[in-house]
Amino acid sequence: MTPDVETPQAATAARARHRSAAESRERLLTAAVELFAEHGYEATTVREIGRRADLDPTLIARYFGSKAALYLESLRRGGFGADSPPPDLTDPAGVTELLERVRRNGLTPTFYAAIRPHDDAELQAAATDMLAHRVVDPAVARANASGRGDAELRAELMTAALAGIVISRTAGALPRLSDAPSTDVARLVTELVRALTGSR
Repeated sequence: MTPDVETPQAATAARARHRSAAESRERLLTAAVELFAEHGYEATTVREIGRRADLDPTLIARYFGSKAALYLESLRRGGFGADSPPPDLTDPAGVTELLERVRRNGLTPTFYAAIRPHDDAELQAAATDMLAHRVVDPAVARANASGRGDAELRAELMTAALAGIVISRTAGALPRLSDAPSTDVARLVTELVRALTGSR
């Protein structure tokens, strides 16, 4: 019995399919990075990602598994300012910009990770790492620099408070907090941050 031998034509077709799959995956990832940055995680739909990539959105499930997994891959790619300097939470202007960005784009899984674990353990781990990198670790450094004890606890208390404030402003259960200008909320948030971390 003659063993199956791949013909040159079959090998060429297989390479083309591989290139096509890799190209489609990259186009979806690029579109996702752009849309998550522009509109936030919640407001971005898989249909919009497919439209931006000019591909069938069902390919997201094939190449990434889910929207959450695609977001996770987008974080790894460095989207959403992941490689930019962390926000200065002792500066009212920096906090105002953060609050306004959330108001425009909606919440990302990062802040949710501090309040309620995601069902997807990999997404939870990535969101927690991002939260530590951009919020917790800088706060620990500030607390240590000011000579405060319990620097890690102070930083995590501050992070939990910030996440709760950000999420509560979108929930509508606390109308004064939801309706207050971002500049007013930011001024009080910076007072809280400075009190906990000893920043001036």
